[in-house]
Amino acid sequence: MTARKSEISRKTTETEISISLNVDGEGVYKIDTGIGFLNHMLELFTRHGSFDMTLTARGDLHIDSHHTAEDIGIVMGDAFREALGDKKGIRRYGFFLLPMDETLIECAVDFSGRTYLNFDAEIPADKVGDFDTELTEEFFKAFADRAGINLHIVKRYGRNTHHIIEGIFKCFARAVKDAVRIESDRVMSTKGSLDK
Repeated sequence: MTARKSEISRKTTETEISISLNVDGEGVYKIDTGIGFLNHMLELFTRHGSFDMTLTARGDLHIDSHHTAEDIGIVMGDAFREALGDKKGIRRYGFFLLPMDETLIECAVDFSGRTYLNFDAEIPADKVGDFDTELTEEFFKAFADRAGINLHIVKRYGRNTHHIIEGIFKCFARAVKDAVRIESDRVMSTKGSLDK
C-alpha cells in the first residue's frame, strides 16, 4: 500500500501554518497553534484517530483566535484530502458514539467528495480558557469544506462545555479513523470516483 502521507504549508496575511500528516500512524503528535485549548483538542484528535501529525500555526492572535482556528481546519482538510488521494479501498463511511462523563456525542462522516456540515451541538459557555467556543463549528466547517466530506456532529446531551468540545474532537477522530480504513481494492462508489 502506498504511504498515505502529506505535507502542506499555507501562508496568508493572517496566518502561517504547516502540517505533516500520516493517516496510518500511531497517534504521535507535535502541535503548536498558539491556542492552548486547541492544542489539547488536536492532540486528542491525533491520539484517538491514530494519526501522526506535526502542526505549527502562527496567527493574528492579538486580534482573536478566529483566523487561526479556521485556517487550521482548512490546512488539516487539505492534508487529509491529499493523503487519501483517489480514496481507493477506503471504507468511506465512519460513525462513532462517544460518552464523555455527562455528555454523549454522535458523529457520522462520509468521504464522498461532497461537502456538508451539520453541527447540532449547542455549547453552553462562550469560552474555555482563552478559546472562543463558537470557533469549534468554524473549525469543522473549514475541515469539511477542504477535505470534501459530509460531516454530521450531534450532541445528544451534555452540560459541561469542556466535555462537549472534547467529546466532539474524540468522536470525530474515531469516525474518521473508521472511514479511512482500507477494506477493499476498489473505490466505494458506483460512479467509480469519490470526487465531486
